[in-house]
Amino acid sequence: MSTAFDDADFPAYTMGRAADMIGVTPAFLRSLGAAGLIAPERSLGGHRRYSRHQLQLAVRVRQLLDEGILLTAACRIVTLEDRLAAAHRRIIELGGTLTPDDDANVPTQTHPDIATPKYYR
Repeated sequence: MSTAFDDADFPAYTMGRAADMIGVTPAFLRSLGAAGLIAPERSLGGHRRYSRHQLQLAVRVRQLLDEGILLTAACRIVTLEDRLAAAHRRIIELGGTLTPDDDANVPTQTHPDIATPKYYR
C-alpha cells in the first residue's frame, strides 16, 4: 500500500520547512521557480508546497552554484541529469539493461586532471 509519504512528487513541504531542510533561503527556492526549474504546488491559501523530488533538484543546483556554475547553466544541467535518470528508469521498466558506462549516477570526467603533470618525449 503506497501513501503520499512514499510519493517523491507529493508536495508535502512548506517553503520555510523546505528551505530549512536543505539549508537554503526561501529566496533561493523562489529563484529556482523563476528560473523554471521547479514549479511548486500551491495550497488552498496560495502557499508554495515542495516535493522531495523538487528539493533534490534544488540541492543539486546549490552544489553546482557552489562550484562556480551560473544559475541558468546549473538549472539546465540539473534538468538534463533528471531527464537522463528518468530515461534510464524507463529503459529498466521496459526490460532493458544498462551498462556501467550508462549509469547516470556515475559522474563522468569533463576535463583532464590538470593536477597530474604529463611529460612528453
